Amino acid sequence: MRVSVPGLPQAILSASSTRKRISPSEATLRLTEFLGKGNVTVLTGAGVSVDSGIRAYRGDDGRYMNPNYKPIFYHELIDETEKGYSFRQRYWLRSYLGYPPVRDSLPNTTHFALAALQHTSIVPRLITQNVDGLHHKALRHAAGFDWGPSRLQHAILELHGTLHRVHCKFGHNVDRGLFQDWLSAANPECKEFADEMERTSTQPRTNPDGDNDFIIPDCPSCLVENRRNSIHKPEVIFFGESIPQHIKERSFRDVEASDRLLVIGTTLATYSAFRLLKHALELKKPVMMLNVGPSRADGSPGVEKIDMASGSIIRDVARAVLGTRAVEDPVVKNMLESGIVKPPPLDQDGV
Repeated sequence: MRVSVPGLPQAILSASSTRKRISPSEATLRLTEFLGKGNVTVLTGAGVSVDSGIRAYRGDDGRYMNPNYKPIFYHELIDETEKGYSFRQRYWLRSYLGYPPVRDSLPNTTHFALAALQHTSIVPRLITQNVDGLHHKALRHAAGFDWGPSRLQHAILELHGTLHRVHCKFGHNVDRGLFQDWLSAANPECKEFADEMERTSTQPRTNPDGDNDFIIPDCPSCLVENRRNSIHKPEVIFFGESIPQHIKERSFRDVEASDRLLVIGTTLATYSAFRLLKHALELKKPVMMLNVGPSRADGSPGVEKIDMASGSIIRDVARAVLGTRAVEDPVVKNMLESGIVKPPPLDQDGV
């Protein structure tokens, strides 16, 4: 089986140096006009979470930041042979060390600005390619019980799944926090290493030696059913894995139900996201894109592109769109005053 990592066409990368730039004030005005009439569906990508300390996959030039990036593909992760077990050891060791920073990450100003627009129904539907759960955190943090699980599920579609849940090959589900505890109990030396990382607030350049010694625990529910099974997978869509049909259909409905589509912080390299933009264009809906660097949509007729980081203007945009409500509504006011701005170091290696 041959599976490749999605990338941008060379023609788009070559044309990136000719990108037209506008001032922040003009960008704010254009976005305010675009969002002002409401009923906008927003599609977000990795660029939205950069200010929360989570690295994007691609740099400003549209290329992968880590040239040695070697993802584990879906067919490798679920392979039941000894080779497949080695792939899972590699994945879960790195995931064990890399998950806590994602788990503890906080929403940034873009997450909270979008949350304010969701809370006021300017953006009734948000589709995210991100698996970090930060859009949910922003809404829950500021609006509390106003945004319970059912309402959140209706408002936010996680196109590529979430890191915060895990399931075994037989469908037994577990919270990622509990699965992390299982990994800690099975690998005490790795837990010591991870605890030292947390105490010193450091991110190692290399992982501890011994991927092949890392133990993946058996699923307790499977043991109760008198079978041993250590094939676990986070509820994330891996390269080579298909998006569930109900998620695909929901994403199309969310675009169809809107009057316009706003795309933020993504190159649209994956077709699952790019086809939503194409669908909006086929339906003659206005499309605007806010992203730094080249994207798969560059040159597409009907797409207005603003080459700028969302964090630099989106809060001002939300305030302009919401007018007096931005200061008179305490929930909205709190949202528009919240959010960290803590991008990862430029030289930080990917986990």
